[in-house]
Amino acid sequence: MSIRSLFNKLFKTKDEFDLTAGGIGRPLFYLSLPIVITNLFQTAYNLADTFWLGQYSTNALAAISFAFPMVFLMISLSLGLSVAGSVLVAQHVGAGEERQAEYAASQTIAYAVIASLVLGAVGYVFVADLLDLIGASSAVAPLATGYMQVYSVGLVAVFGFAVFISLMRGYGDTITPMFVMFGSVVLNIVIDPILIFGFESNPLFGYLGASGLETWLFGLTGYAGSGIEGAAIATVFSRALAFVVGIWIMFNGSRGVKIRLSQMRPNLSFARRVFDIGVPASIEGTARSLSINLLMVIIAAFPASIVAAYGIGTRIFSVVFLPALALSQGIETMTGQNVGAKKQNRAAETNHFGSRIMLVGLTALGVIAWFGAEPISAVFTNDPAVVDASADFLRYAAPTFGFIGVMRAYTGGFRGAGKTLIAAVISVVSLGIVRLPVAWIGTNVLALDSTGLWIAFPASNLAGGVIAYLWFKRGTWRETDLTDTEYSSDVTSRETPSTDD
Repeated sequence: MSIRSLFNKLFKTKDEFDLTAGGIGRPLFYLSLPIVITNLFQTAYNLADTFWLGQYSTNALAAISFAFPMVFLMISLSLGLSVAGSVLVAQHVGAGEERQAEYAASQTIAYAVIASLVLGAVGYVFVADLLDLIGASSAVAPLATGYMQVYSVGLVAVFGFAVFISLMRGYGDTITPMFVMFGSVVLNIVIDPILIFGFESNPLFGYLGASGLETWLFGLTGYAGSGIEGAAIATVFSRALAFVVGIWIMFNGSRGVKIRLSQMRPNLSFARRVFDIGVPASIEGTARSLSINLLMVIIAAFPASIVAAYGIGTRIFSVVFLPALALSQGIETMTGQNVGAKKQNRAAETNHFGSRIMLVGLTALGVIAWFGAEPISAVFTNDPAVVDASADFLRYAAPTFGFIGVMRAYTGGFRGAGKTLIAAVISVVSLGIVRLPVAWIGTNVLALDSTGLWIAFPASNLAGGVIAYLWFKRGTWRETDLTDTEYSSDVTSRETPSTDD
């Protein structure tokens, strides 16, 4: 079988499958597989930073452990806009309303740029205060501040590209974002170590067997690297190029959803609908992020080796949970399109099918992570204390990986149906009411040291999975219709001929 035929067999475009008819497994697979790969590329950004900064210094690795939760917080505050746009596009497509889908996408892009500029400015000004609040040490705080200030300046590119992926997914096209993400990741991986280390004693050349080349390049350029800020510059630059490509694709309209410049003037009717859907989605993402940041307050009292182990563990989790996140996003899109097509029973079966798949699949990955905890951790650092601590973290959390899959499946369904408030409540309960108190009690009341931190994760995973399943079974998500919009009259009145776009 040729590479081309294998590609055509594995990856199918929206025109080759119908999310609202036929079987569940095949369209969900074809929708989710490119999402898995896209999310794997997404995680490669963080893993590249973690790997190279681990070679740079332990303090830099600890700093990125503080920076990543703050990055997630900034994205989470804007996440509602991305989710709202994706859900509205999906439901309009399912209802056969292509022009309304285009209008929703155009408005979402406009609001995304505005929101990210505001949040980026706020993040740049207050990042140092937030780091002081969560207890970053004097050795780590300046490094994390430098990373976050660069990231804040480029937030419009980072978030804009994320919105592009969401809108295309809502339409049913997950292949195009996969290719754009691939190019962006390759660029990031190439420039990341150069911007961190410069050309003097750059370990990249040692890995490539090109010892001596870095000395010659340093003599030629004099560039000694930017350290942890260089990692942020690499991420922002590569995302900016990807966002430009994504915008061009959507304006062109030959693949996925089309956007029109004439429909980007902010519309208050659309803003109200986005507010209703998006605020709870932002609360869900923010609850996850705040739980991580508040957990850092507890973790900050531990040695740098524990902080670094936590950072490594969460990066490993981000890889393990890629299938769960991808299927959750696929379920979100399928649920949205089927609800838009008035096929609630098919939407329900999509959720149950995805939940069963993830319970089995992630439990199997948990077994692998449990047995391979130490060698997996050792990939990211050569510090024995950090390896031992992160291996303990993995062994505590791994047995409950399957329950995270269950929770992700049903919260994806809730979002696709427009019931983002339910998904937010599940996150708040599992993370804010279970994980944080268990971690605090374990470390401060029971004096279990780092074990008190690690046991909080399986407790919250189990609670989240059970609550999500029981709530979905109630069926309240069926009572929704987002295609009956107040802004429908604006779709045609604000359109101009395509030659003007």
